[in-house]
Amino acid sequence: MSIEAWSDNILKVELQDDPAFSDDMASLFEQVEANKNVSAVLSLEGVNYLNSSNIAKLLKLRKKLLTNRGKMVMCGINTNVWGLFLVTGLDKVFEFSDSVATGLAGVQLAMGE
Repeated sequence: MSIEAWSDNILKVELQDDPAFSDDMASLFEQVEANKNVSAVLSLEGVNYLNSSNIAKLLKLRKKLLTNRGKMVMCGINTNVWGLFLVTGLDKVFEFSDSVATGLAGVQLAMGE
């Protein structure tokens, strides 16, 4: 995994399948708690499967970021994972972008950087 500070208030995160997913999300959540004014762009290109625990972690992170007035955008989602979001209705809960570049640009504009 890679958590990269793309700017002072935007983290760019590359996630992978479990077990790395859980570790990466724990590390990311710690960074979000330490920096109250942060947003995150998550690349899910390396994620081929999400279980209920992974989804719960994404929802928890989203809630924490929104509480802190940040944003969370997910990018690079493969067909299997996108199908899961559609079936569960989470496509209406989370914010998505086609690519990491457009996700970063959208967050940057929304945050006024």
